[in-house]
Amino acid sequence: MSEVQAKSPSELIDARIEELGDWRGETLARIRALIKEVDPEVTEEWKWRGVPTWYHAGMLFTGETYKKAVKMTFAKGAALDDAKGLFTSSLDGNVRRAIDFHEGAAIDEAALKELIRAAVGHNLSGAG
Repeated sequence: MSEVQAKSPSELIDARIEELGDWRGETLARIRALIKEVDPEVTEEWKWRGVPTWYHAGMLFTGETYKKAVKMTFAKGAALDDAKGLFTSSLDGNVRRAIDFHEGAAIDEAALKELIRAAVGHNLSGAG
């Protein structure tokens, strides 16, 4: 069994945050904390060779890290009301929507928690 297979998804996400060691790790850790605050029943998975992914009654979000952004992709974002206009990418897609967080940018935590709550509610409702 490889080292990656021996670790739980949560441990792999912890390791990614530590490995990043910069604003991206801090941002991913903050997003993760907000997700868990809103939905303590969320489960974490490690997908596609290294993408933190959160589930509750289906996929909710991914947390991808790039050189200049941390991207939180909402699996069914197009079905959510983004009243505060947080979505910044994947806007022409049929299903997904994403928020790109950049170095030094403040996170509107209240608005993000509202959007997280909406995503969980959408999944729990059984809606497409």
